[in-house]
Amino acid sequence: MLFKTYSIYTTRTKHLLHRKSLINPAFNLHTRPISSLKVVWRRDPQLDHAIERDKPYKICSKVVKEVLNEPGQVIPLRYLENRRERLRLNVRISTFLNKNPALFDVYQDRIKPKSEPVRFVRVSHRLRNFLEEEKRIVLENEGWIVSKLCKLLMMAKDKVLSVDKLVHVKREFGFPNDFLVNLVPNYPNYFRLIGPPEEGKSFLELVEWNPEFAKSVIEQRAEDEFRLTGIRVRPNFYYKLPPGFFLRKEMREWIRDWLELDYISPYVDVSHLDQASQEMEKRNVGVFHELLSLSLFKRIPVPILGKFSDEYRFSNAFSSVFTRHSGIFYMSLKGGIKTAMLREAYKDGELIQRDPLLEIKDKFVQLLEEGWQQRQEELRSQREEVKKNRVMVALGDGDTDGQESSRDLDGQEVN
Repeated sequence: MLFKTYSIYTTRTKHLLHRKSLINPAFNLHTRPISSLKVVWRRDPQLDHAIERDKPYKICSKVVKEVLNEPGQVIPLRYLENRRERLRLNVRISTFLNKNPALFDVYQDRIKPKSEPVRFVRVSHRLRNFLEEEKRIVLENEGWIVSKLCKLLMMAKDKVLSVDKLVHVKREFGFPNDFLVNLVPNYPNYFRLIGPPEEGKSFLELVEWNPEFAKSVIEQRAEDEFRLTGIRVRPNFYYKLPPGFFLRKEMREWIRDWLELDYISPYVDVSHLDQASQEMEKRNVGVFHELLSLSLFKRIPVPILGKFSDEYRFSNAFSSVFTRHSGIFYMSLKGGIKTAMLREAYKDGELIQRDPLLEIKDKFVQLLEEGWQQRQEELRSQREEVKKNRVMVALGDGDTDGQESSRDLDGQEVN
């Protein structure tokens, strides 16, 4: 019962904590090294299930992107089979295609003019319709995508990010595949591509600072509450531990003190802060909170976050933040990959803070489900046909036996 949702602390609580730190110097948060504060990781089945539930969608999405990246968006089936391990498919491609009939068509063609025909895979008509829907959704939310991209640049220490790294995280934030070619050039007031288009040498730079974008989710939440209630609140994190999760007394006291520190926006310059300071910890938690809030599923694999350690000033041991602040984040180990998740974005394992670009996922899942339903109906028809054939065979055998019996009886009567 100790930790409910902490976003505001009273002045009285703050004074009491200050007095306690004077009485007991060991309690003073400024004398406690962050590295000494350990929290045992504990599994959250509901949040793990949220990751597991999206697994079929992500696998299908990977295979679709693989085919779409091919010339003419067609590929010999055996070539796709050779990439199965890289795609992390645990079934053969032919089995995958049978299980997901809405995605692709299989047809015969020649790889070379005089070669034997082989099976090819191409995008289905229904998938083509979905891709058109995807374009519509992206266009409708282009302003949101631009603001996301600006925010990522605005949080970086030099307002510059590697193009390769941005391409690597485009799926996490819902950026379209061609955002560098068909979106960035349309906003020269915000973006500038610099450096040669070689691996690791091309960068995206922020041109114009938009104050409206430099407002974090937490700051916006405080403003919304003021407009709604007329009460001005101090921006801070929601802190709520899952049922059955307990912290040691010293950790509870440290968290209380830490939450009392002023909130540091992820968009302000922190070059003057010591990397090991409590203030830097507050700022880093703010950056992680903002990055996860901007992501599609309010979760990002930890290795992907680690790619931006230099740009966002993360320490080498940055991943310990997610267990140290278990009331704000959860670090899932599902699938053998550490994934940082934002607790407040989920309720009973269901995503409640939905990004508008998730409509694309909804449409894709609908397409998959239509295919799965089609396959179930086909399997049901096949079973019914087999059952019907067995009945017909049984009836046929019965008629034959009856005729033979009649002849036997006739023969006996004659004799």
